[in-house]
Amino acid sequence: MLPHRHSQKLVTRSKSHPYQAMILAAGRGERMRPLTDTMPKPLLKVGDYALIEYQIMALARAGFYDVVINHAYLGEMIEQALGDGARYGVNIRYSPEKTVLETAGGIANAMPLLTPSGDLPFLVVNADIYCEFDYAALLPAMVAMQGNSQKLAHLVLVGNPVHHANGDFALRQGQVMLDGDPKLTFSGIGIYQPSLFSDVQPGVAVKLSRLLKQAMRAEKVWGEHFQGTWIDIGTPERLTELDRQLKLQSKT
Repeated sequence: MLPHRHSQKLVTRSKSHPYQAMILAAGRGERMRPLTDTMPKPLLKVGDYALIEYQIMALARAGFYDVVINHAYLGEMIEQALGDGARYGVNIRYSPEKTVLETAGGIANAMPLLTPSGDLPFLVVNADIYCEFDYAALLPAMVAMQGNSQKLAHLVLVGNPVHHANGDFALRQGQVMLDGDPKLTFSGIGIYQPSLFSDVQPGVAVKLSRLLKQAMRAEKVWGEHFQGTWIDIGTPERLTELDRQLKLQSKT
């Protein structure tokens, strides 16, 4: 069951909160070629909107009105397409990267925009997923993480798709662990403390998995299992199938 089609009406700011969000949009999208030869992957369209637009609208509905987007490959096209975010009811700021800094490096590079005070956890989501997860459901976890050095990250895990059958991490009583069965797949949705990235130098490429595994060994990563619609748009075939389903839905 796919989510209902979304409207781009301006969001009523009655449920604002202090937390910010970041959308990761700097990847080259090699597996999506030739589609990404002339178009950044986040701008590929499914149904009525580009992939990244679904994420922006979902964040707006959850009260995340300040959104940071990093970009590298064809990044100027992303800025031209989305602008300042006003038509989605959000304020978009951009964190350009001259070279792709990987996930942790990209987040560290954007840190001055994400958490100016340096002490608030923030939400990070991948631009190339399609899901019906309600980001507002993460607000209690963000409140619980604030000022809590024992909770460096909170990950949203999902059931393993066919193309990633072995999963990533185990989940036991709310704690995310490297070892254990069954394994679940990391969705690309997570909340992070600024301190998780304290050793990452701006401008240096660092993978997020390295930092998360260190934090898991210290028992400081928590999470939840989301069982709703989640699709990793990793190939042209998956993009085409999702587009077909959304267009069928729009006719019903």
